[in-house]
Amino acid sequence: MKDMHCHLLYGIDDGSESIEESIEIIENASKQGITDIIITPHYIYNSKYICNNKDKTKLFNKLKREIKKKKIDINLYLGNEIYICNNLIELIKKKEVATLNKSRYILIEFPLNNMYSNSKELIFELVRNGYVPVLAHPERYKIFKTHPEYIKEYLELGVLLQCNYMSLYNRYGFISKRTIKKFLKERYVTFLGSDNHHDKDYHIKKLRKDLIKIVKDEKYIDDILYNNVDKIIKNDIIKPTKF
Repeated sequence: MKDMHCHLLYGIDDGSESIEESIEIIENASKQGITDIIITPHYIYNSKYICNNKDKTKLFNKLKREIKKKKIDINLYLGNEIYICNNLIELIKKKEVATLNKSRYILIEFPLNNMYSNSKELIFELVRNGYVPVLAHPERYKIFKTHPEYIKEYLELGVLLQCNYMSLYNRYGFISKRTIKKFLKERYVTFLGSDNHHDKDYHIKKLRKDLIKIVKDEKYIDDILYNNVDKIIKNDIIKPTKF
C-alpha cells in the first residue's frame, strides 16, 4: 500500500520521538510492502504542535538523508494533518502549514467529540481557494458515528475521506469499525491510511483480503490503497464521490 497519513516526523507532535524511531518504523514499513509514505505531523493552532514549514522541511530532509544512507527502498513526502481552525487559509499563505506533497490536497482534522458550528463554511472557504480537503479518520468522529448519513453533506462540498484501516481491527472501538465498514460499502472512502504514531508493525498482511470481504471490488481497493495516493503525489485530479 501507499500511506498518506502518519506521524513519523520525529519530535514535533505525539508521534515518533526520535529519528531512530522514525527510521526503524519506516524500515519495517518498507519490509512489509509500503512503497510510499506522506508524513503528516499534527498542526494545531495555539498549541505546542505548531512546527512551521521551514522547520518541518529541515527535519524531513535530514530523515530522508538517513533513509537513503541505510538504503531503505521507500519514497517519502511531506504534508500536515491540520486541526481545522478559522484562520486556516492565512496559515497556508504564511507557509505555516503544508498541503500533501505541495499539492492541492490538504489533510484536515475535526474535533472528535464536538463539531464546529461553522465547519461547512471553513470547508467551503478551502474549496473556494482551490484546495481539496481530505478529512482524516471520519469514522472516529462522534457526529458521524451517531449519524453516518451526515457525511454526505461534506462529500457534496467536495471533501474526500481518508479512513484509518486499523478501525477495521477495533483500534478505535466497535462503533468506529461499524462506521468505516458502512463508508467502504457506500464507496465514500477515497484513501486508507495508517495514522501511525509508534507502531512498528503496519498490520497490512490481511488488509486486502479483509477489504475484499467488505466491498468485493478489486479496482476500488486498488484505488484506496495505491492509485489515489499516487494522484495526490502527482497533484492529479481525483473525482469526488457521486451519489
